[in-house]
Amino acid sequence: MTKRTFLITGASSGLGRAFAQGALAAGHTVVGTVRKAEDLEKFEALAPGLAHARQLDVTDDQAVFDVVGEVERTVGPIDVLIANAGYGHEGVFEESSMAELRAQFDTNVFGLAATVHAVLPGMRKRRSGHIFAVSSMGGLMTVPGLAYYCSSKYAVVGMLETLAKEVAGLGVRVTILEPGSFRTDWAGRSMVRSERSIADYDELFDPIRAARQAASGNQLGDPAKAAEAVLKVIEAEKPPVHLLLGSDALRLVASGRAAVAADIEAWEELSRSTDFPDGHQIAAN
Repeated sequence: MTKRTFLITGASSGLGRAFAQGALAAGHTVVGTVRKAEDLEKFEALAPGLAHARQLDVTDDQAVFDVVGEVERTVGPIDVLIANAGYGHEGVFEESSMAELRAQFDTNVFGLAATVHAVLPGMRKRRSGHIFAVSSMGGLMTVPGLAYYCSSKYAVVGMLETLAKEVAGLGVRVTILEPGSFRTDWAGRSMVRSERSIADYDELFDPIRAARQAASGNQLGDPAKAAEAVLKVIEAEKPPVHLLLGSDALRLVASGRAAVAADIEAWEELSRSTDFPDGHQIAAN
């Protein structure tokens, strides 16, 4: 197994921490970014000499580029990026503010995009590298009360799926991770929740919020096994562009995709009716 240098954002807890621990246990060098200064020493203590911590807010574009540049100068070329930094927002769409939506995208979408932008030139020039972006099963299906979160993860899927096609001939591999529910603090302290204000949504949403809070800490997914899966993908000759993690992700994404397929089939005739009758195609939209 080739020893690699990883950059993992949001590495102080949750899946980011698990990805880092798995890579370190396999003997790789890992640079993990954390938000708080007090987490720097804790991260480096995971594996002295192999674990390197950097303080970073991924919503600061210039800081992202500065950190990536400094890491490549002092630690070494980044072979694997795991763009993991992000958080969840829970709230009925009508009850959630525009400020909350912008904040969700600032971290989950724009922060991730900045990180990918920062590492991509080096990987492209070296004709080598693997970019992982942590989306969610919520980037391929939806549930009530996660409109802002799911929309941010759908954006990640669209962006990275496109990137995968652009760099396929340049030696850079792209994998979008789409986890189900994992036993992390995502539904706990890492979740921002909008206050309830509209009684019309009580019957639909109150049980969903209560169930999610009750399940926190008892989720099906094992973060350590997710890290093992990532390491297997890195070694694969033909890694996937999409990787679902967890049996719940398999079940719920399949159900969501089946609903889309059913709409396509049911309305196929109307869809076709919008073409010019001669069938002449000038350009694809």
